[in-house]
Amino acid sequence: MGDSQVLLGPAEIRELAARLGVRPTKTLGQNFVIDANTVRRIVRSADLDPGDVVLEVGPGLGSLTLALLEQGHRVVAVEIDPVLAGELPRTVAARAPEHAGRLTVVHDDALRIAGVPGPEPTALVANLPYNVAVPVVLHLLAAFPSLRRGLVMVQAEVADRLVAEPGSKVYGVPSVKLAWYADARRAGPVGRAVFWPVPNVDSGLVAFTRREPPAPDVPREEVFAVVDAAFAQRRKTLRAALAGWAGSADAAERALRAAGVDPRARGEALDIGAFARIAQYRPLVTGERTEEHGEGAVAGPRGDDARGAAGASGM
Repeated sequence: MGDSQVLLGPAEIRELAARLGVRPTKTLGQNFVIDANTVRRIVRSADLDPGDVVLEVGPGLGSLTLALLEQGHRVVAVEIDPVLAGELPRTVAARAPEHAGRLTVVHDDALRIAGVPGPEPTALVANLPYNVAVPVVLHLLAAFPSLRRGLVMVQAEVADRLVAEPGSKVYGVPSVKLAWYADARRAGPVGRAVFWPVPNVDSGLVAFTRREPPAPDVPREEVFAVVDAAFAQRRKTLRAALAGWAGSADAAERALRAAGVDPRARGEALDIGAFARIAQYRPLVTGERTEEHGEGAVAGPRGDDARGAAGASGM
């Protein structure tokens, strides 16, 4: 069976949706890719190894799934819509029966999933729903340490935020938290016309490669608590923004100075390494009071034995 018969085109996608009674919804962020060249481009850009087990989120009607299977990859597809989850194996069996044995479909919510059947996934490749793209990526990287690389298609503005560097106007919580797990880069734009229905925003590809965290001995949940506090009040200096986190503005300043960070700086100026250093020096807080010893002590660097392992979601 040739490429033109394996992959889905606009007519096949609309016909399949009509037969299933599927109407793309904004609630689930459903915009189906109807262009075969686009899904081939995504697979090429993902730069997968032959042995990769690919985790795909939101496979929908199967456009990208078929392209991944066509290249010989094992695919674990996580789909929240029960109708689509039930139909995907039949679509693959009908259009690419020789590849059907390499597909596993999991009917679950990607924001809550904690494991999948079979070998651990090593790559994430997905056309992510716009409304949950960032939390899905962060949750999956936390839940599946086996993920070594990925390529996701997201709203263009979200792509910019995910790969932004310190000092950028769009640098913020998504940028910093993704940087905890991986090096990320833009991998190209995607036009609106390749989707059905056509979205009213542009899309972009983000590629990432996992690396070791900048401070593996500091629990992720503690680092992310600093990040959330720093960006909750972007216009404030870190001394002020971290006052609640530290117990007081004075305690925040002591922690910042201990970490080698200027208390007058703002969150958008710091990279993930700086946030990790700050997390090491959080004062000991009891209830609403910061414990003071003499002039007010700052706890020394703490490792995993101080507060336990990081939370699962990382969001």
